Amino acid sequence: MSGVTGTLVIFLLPFLAAIPFGMYISKVYKGERTWLDFLRPLENLIFRISGIDPEKEMTWKQHLAALLTINAVWLVYAFGMLITQTIHFWNPDHNPSMSLHLAFNTAVSFVVNCNLQDYSGETGASYLSQTAVFTFLQFVSAATGMAAAVVIFNAFREKTTDKLGNFFNYFLKSITRILLPVAIIIAVVLVFKGIPQTFRGNETVKTLQGNIMQVSRGPAASMIAIKHLGTNGGGFFGANSAHPFENPDYFTNILEMFAQMLIPFAMVFALGFYIKRKKLSRIIFIIMTLGFLCLVVPTIAFEMKDNPVFTHLGIDQHAGNMEGKEVRFGAAATAFWSIATTVISTGSVNGMHDSFTPLSGMMQMFAMMINAFYGGCGVGILNYFIFIIIAAFISGLMVGRTPEFLGRKIETREMKLAVLVALLGPFFILAGTAIAAYLFRIDPAGKSAWLNNPSFHGFSEMLYQYTSSFANNGSGFEGLGDNTPFWNITTGFVMLIGRFIPIIAPVVLAGYMAQKKVIPPSAGTLRTDSMTFGVMTLAVIIVVAALDYLPALALGPIAEFLSFR
Repeated sequence: MSGVTGTLVIFLLPFLAAIPFGMYISKVYKGERTWLDFLRPLENLIFRISGIDPEKEMTWKQHLAALLTINAVWLVYAFGMLITQTIHFWNPDHNPSMSLHLAFNTAVSFVVNCNLQDYSGETGASYLSQTAVFTFLQFVSAATGMAAAVVIFNAFREKTTDKLGNFFNYFLKSITRILLPVAIIIAVVLVFKGIPQTFRGNETVKTLQGNIMQVSRGPAASMIAIKHLGTNGGGFFGANSAHPFENPDYFTNILEMFAQMLIPFAMVFALGFYIKRKKLSRIIFIIMTLGFLCLVVPTIAFEMKDNPVFTHLGIDQHAGNMEGKEVRFGAAATAFWSIATTVISTGSVNGMHDSFTPLSGMMQMFAMMINAFYGGCGVGILNYFIFIIIAAFISGLMVGRTPEFLGRKIETREMKLAVLVALLGPFFILAGTAIAAYLFRIDPAGKSAWLNNPSFHGFSEMLYQYTSSFANNGSGFEGLGDNTPFWNITTGFVMLIGRFIPIIAPVVLAGYMAQKKVIPPSAGTLRTDSMTFGVMTLAVIIVVAALDYLPALALGPIAEFLSFR
């Protein structure tokens, strides 16, 4: 199975599983009975040891205080572990400690669910770091986003309240009832497919040509399972899921794609089940899917055609643009993965994005710039919620009705917050790219190590890096030499802002709106669970993103495309 048929299967499998899984997620967060209730004594023990009362409801301020505090602790812990790797046990290959700037970037990256890797997994991290830092953070960062999403769910249930559940309860259940069980199943399947899960060091092998080489291995399967399920994306090996030890064949390609799409899909349906508005969740999913198709269909078409550079050189091509792609997956499946991973914010790759045709690279960047179609675990709903607020406000003004969403009025305070979040991305992405381009311009000789590609594509590499950082994606145009103090420090701060502001603002919005009196629907109510409003939201998303980013894209991928004509 390959080509377009394979991509249809890859999309349909998580879609078919998402509705029942979304119902299950809703039951978990509501505290209803599920088949994993036997874990409740373990959860109660953890709460008892931690001194936490899971039944005590929190205000939005208490939710944010809990979220930010535990993330700050994990950041300090991760940084300390990465700068002390030389003394770690489970370091059979004697990988060195990270420099301070690389440790800062890497710790931030995994805490914020971005997993931007300016190091190579085989040589840059000990097995202890891979498990006790990276794999651990891939669970807790995903659970953080999911717990924050439930705060939004609680805000729009049919009552006026300032109590929005318990963050720690949602956080722990996200791990014990959702992430951990599914990750274990996926990891076991991956082991049976030949992916390593061992603490032994490099294996010395003799190749068919008679050369002696060291083959890296390690506890890979457990990390690969959660890196996709939790929409994290960090690779155990430097080549990520293009590496045969991370993604051996077409079956594992389908499984890993299924894993990273499952929870983002299911969370949309979980919203409908949780607040008893299934039509609203269906409309949101349809709009997200339309946006996804607008990105993925052109990308598959571009990559299944000949590479214009090779065509210009007179080289015959029969399988599409295969530069930087694995023969075992093909152009179509790799193109599908590239958009799915940037839309969902996983950031894992099964081919090199730097080798895609210019307009395909633009689609990957645009997916991250929008960052509202499906999105990562939990945060996809948060990002889309911002655009719902903007669309509802604009629609209300257009038709002369009071802007509202699910019976709550949208007023000046809510709009200011929503617009602030919508403008933060363009500011930090474009400002970061502009600074990098300026530094390169005034000292091209000293910065030559940054770019392996000149001109338009080099600009795209820098634009992609900041886009990926702010969107908490983690993929990259790997022609960029990014392990330098400048890139590690600047992208580290962009990742922090890109993670927490888009979480803080929706939670604050939800807290404000939950306290408002619910207005019963009437003839003058603007229906936000209609297809018309859904299309309006999609139009707002596209127009805002286009106005913000098209000038920068014109300097990079669009100019590169036109240079081939």
